[in-house]
Amino acid sequence: MNNSSNNSEDFLTPARLTRLLDLTHQAGAAIMAVYNSDEDMGIAHKADDSPLTRADTAAHAIIAQGLGQIADLPIISEEAALPSFVERQQWTRYWLVDPLDGTKEFIRRNDEFTVNIALIDHGEPVLGVVYLPALKQTYVGVDARLSNDLAGAWKYTDNQPAVPIRVRPVVNSADNTLVVLASHRHGTEAVNHLLAQVKQRWRGTVEVINAGSSLKFCRIAEGQADFYPRLAPTCEWDTAAAQAVLSAAGGSVVSALPNKHGDFSPLVYNQRDTALNPDFYALGDADFDWVALLKG
Repeated sequence: MNNSSNNSEDFLTPARLTRLLDLTHQAGAAIMAVYNSDEDMGIAHKADDSPLTRADTAAHAIIAQGLGQIADLPIISEEAALPSFVERQQWTRYWLVDPLDGTKEFIRRNDEFTVNIALIDHGEPVLGVVYLPALKQTYVGVDARLSNDLAGAWKYTDNQPAVPIRVRPVVNSADNTLVVLASHRHGTEAVNHLLAQVKQRWRGTVEVINAGSSLKFCRIAEGQADFYPRLAPTCEWDTAAAQAVLSAAGGSVVSALPNKHGDFSPLVYNQRDTALNPDFYALGDADFDWVALLKG
């Protein structure tokens, strides 16, 4: 297995991207076969009490086999054992996968679940595909380090031509609404406290909308929302693909704790023995002063 970094300009070709999209859609088809079936979903619970269904394992099997045919790189998947940090430290580039993000949304049949595939390069998500099989929507984000020609963020809907997406401008004015996204079931006292602070500092209206899975990042990337605070546990496979989409669309995902310079640092990957993320903010408009709004 080749763990070394490939030449950036050569890694992502149109053919390779097409194969990756096809693979994501194959996994989505397997998920929908379970979703639309009258048979039992085969719900079990993992050690952390998170749910696991037949759809999770079916999508994992398809992706794990298919990625090896696209690029011979290591794979981390939510539905496989996490390699040791000693081993992972040697990787410069690898696939990071959540075969079914939003399993609870899947079980509740609210359609807000996704297939997430990311490419991590030196700790940064540089390629991400987020597919919503129930809604037939696909979000793609490509960093210019992989391909100048393919760099950017797009949305595909039900086999229609790709549409470029971009975060929207944010202006703190009396006639402007700040749209904040929140998880369906992961509201915390910390988030409520933060929202109270934001409402005090924001001159206009603050609207809070609930959404599931990595869809929240994508809504910001396509300019439908501005900000998503996550002050509760997540894992790296939950965020990487959607972070790549949001970053390619002009946004960012940052640690919720300001660094020693008083700024927010980008969320990075494969830096610790655990797969858990720190608390983070998914942000839209890169020109807006998020530190002034959120710090403290």
